[in-house]
Amino acid sequence: MKTLEVRLQHDLGVEAARQRLDAALVRARSEYEQQVGPIQAEWESADRLSVGFTTMGMQFKGQIEVLPDALDVRLELPMMASMFANQIREGIEQRLGAVVKA
Repeated sequence: MKTLEVRLQHDLGVEAARQRLDAALVRARSEYEQQVGPIQAEWESADRLSVGFTTMGMQFKGQIEVLPDALDVRLELPMMASMFANQIREGIEQRLGAVVKA
């Protein structure tokens, strides 16, 4: 497994960023669950969201740590997906970047 780490800067503070993540999760479940299956997400603490999903037979797990000025995303990539790490990184930067910039 390869670990992909992405930092997304924001100026929202922890609570506002967390609220935006919760809203984005509702949208993601509505838009993507038919393609990727159930999206698991659970707040492990006030500032750490554990996430997971399976797509094309590959299981992805990770965490999003909410800092006052950034989101730190850590995603474990299955071996087959590691060749797409750059595209996955870009997708995270675009989608989550839009969540904290909106």
